[in-house]
Amino acid sequence: MLRYLPFLLVIALTIYAFIDCLNTPEEEVKHLPKVVWVIIILLFSIVGPVVWLFAGKKRVAPEGGGRGPDGFGGFGGGGRARWVAPDDNPEFLDSLREQQRNRKPDGSDAASDADADEGKGGSAGNTEKGRDEDR
Repeated sequence: MLRYLPFLLVIALTIYAFIDCLNTPEEEVKHLPKVVWVIIILLFSIVGPVVWLFAGKKRVAPEGGGRGPDGFGGFGGGGRARWVAPDDNPEFLDSLREQQRNRKPDGSDAASDADADEGKGGSAGNTEKGRDEDR
C-alpha cells in the first residue's frame, strides 16, 4: 500500500494544479496563455503542476503585510465582509446590553410580558369558554 503513495501524490498534485488553473481568471495567469498552462500541467506530470503553482499565477499578498484584520496572520481583506464570532462582534454585544437594560429587576423581559398579556386575553379566554360549553 505504501508503494502506491508517490503515485497518488503525483496524481493529487496534478489534479489540484489542473483545477486551480481552470478556475484562475485569464488576467491572473502569468507568462503563458491559460490553454498552454493546462497542456503543460497534463503532459509533464510532476514538473508541470509545480511550475504552475510557483510561476503560473499571480499571487496576491494579503493586505496589512501578511497579517489579517485580527493581527494574527489570518487571511481576510479583499474588500469582502469577514465573519466575526458573536463574542467578538460589537453589534451583537450591544444588542445583548440593550436586552439587559430592558429587563425588569425580577429577570423577566418587558417586551415578552406585553406579548404574553395580549395572548392571554384572546386564546386563554376562548379556551375556558369552550371548556364550559362542553360540560
